[in-house]
Amino acid sequence: MKIITKAFLIIISIANWNCRSEKQETFQPKEVHRSENLVITQIAENSFEHTSFKQTNDFGNVPCNGLIVRNNKQVIVFDTPTNDPGAEELIQWIAESLQCKIMAVIPTHFHDDSIGGLKAFDNRGIPSYAYSKTVELAKENNYTVPRNSFSDSLVLKVGDSRIIARFFGEGHTRDNVVGYFPDDRILFGGCLIKESDASKGYLGDANESAWSATVEKVKAEFPDVSLVVPGHGEYGGKELLDYTINLFGASPKAAP
Repeated sequence: MKIITKAFLIIISIANWNCRSEKQETFQPKEVHRSENLVITQIAENSFEHTSFKQTNDFGNVPCNGLIVRNNKQVIVFDTPTNDPGAEELIQWIAESLQCKIMAVIPTHFHDDSIGGLKAFDNRGIPSYAYSKTVELAKENNYTVPRNSFSDSLVLKVGDSRIIARFFGEGHTRDNVVGYFPDDRILFGGCLIKESDASKGYLGDANESAWSATVEKVKAEFPDVSLVVPGHGEYGGKELLDYTINLFGASPKAAP
């Protein structure tokens, strides 16, 4: 009888674990904030995509994505909204709706769809961190300059968890980094990663010849990624990494 009881308990435990795993995999995204300038969508238990907009001559009114990750009443933000009013709105929403403290903001490259609202974070005394090349390029282009820099990679605590930001190589720009949040297995690819069926987009600061190899390195470093958020357009899974790799040419491994 004891053997049967133990076996039954093991079966129940496995079933419960499977249910929890299935719940994590089937999280239903929901829009939690919308205004004329800012849309926020919860895409996982503790991850939120923020989307602001930039009017361009070549591509029209472009939606620009960032990411908020949360743990134990603290958050870290990847990329700012495109301007300071949008950034103020985001900061206020985090304080009032999430009731969390922003521990850091991390622009993933020097363009204004990544760094355009940084002054609003500075005004609130929120620490900013960026790859050293991003700091250099922000200065050259007269943008608000991140207060702290890192070489190659950065690990920061958020609550009881952590995030990783890392430079893998050139692509969209000479300074593009990606961010990873292990809790939800979410990769913020920024403008290095393209949504499915996207064009190559703006290439004024790009290194097209290095782009595929850079994304190959990202893919190899984070094999357990579940969701991938690009700088523009719809988020998805690992297929966005493969799409970007193929868009900019076959990798050395795939070459005949």
